[in-house]
Amino acid sequence: MPPHLDSGSGAGGQPLHLLVWLHGAGGQHGGGDQLALAHAMRHGALLLMPEALSTSWDMLRGGFGADLAFLDRALLWTMQRYQVDAQAMALAGFSDGASYALSVGLMNGHLFRDVLAFSPGYMAPLRREGQPRVAVVHGRDDAVLPVHRGHDIAQRLMQEGYAVHYHEFDGAHLVSPAEARAALLRLEQR
Repeated sequence: MPPHLDSGSGAGGQPLHLLVWLHGAGGQHGGGDQLALAHAMRHGALLLMPEALSTSWDMLRGGFGADLAFLDRALLWTMQRYQVDAQAMALAGFSDGASYALSVGLMNGHLFRDVLAFSPGYMAPLRREGQPRVAVVHGRDDAVLPVHRGHDIAQRLMQEGYAVHYHEFDGAHLVSPAEARAALLRLEQR
């Protein structure tokens, strides 16, 4: 039986929104970690920022494995200790973390209502479940992962029937503060 949760809920005992933020290669967040933290503090949401067991996520090293299992344990730990709103869970990431968020989020669309991908390179879900809302944001001057990658991902998902918000910004391989704030605010909309 799970422990009784007297605390760990929002104002008035309301369940909390949960945002899971995944870093890019080498632990880089592109500035998104600070924006996610500010959003969580402003809106009284939970923020979970796990780290890959190596320099990047396991899918990018040959397949899902230890990182996905760790993410699953971290989510379970969080949900056992906090009253999480099951209808307000989001998975987000930057660069390699965005590719991982897209892949894991599409495989677990019954769990994550929203997937936010900032400068993704690709997606490789093993299966699809549910219909999460997807936001793809990419810098036009990205020399690490060219903007056409984000555009192609967004187009493919739209063709597959997903609700996709796609936006390009003037900038390089980073998380645009204005675009991130806008994407994060959409999480608050049901």
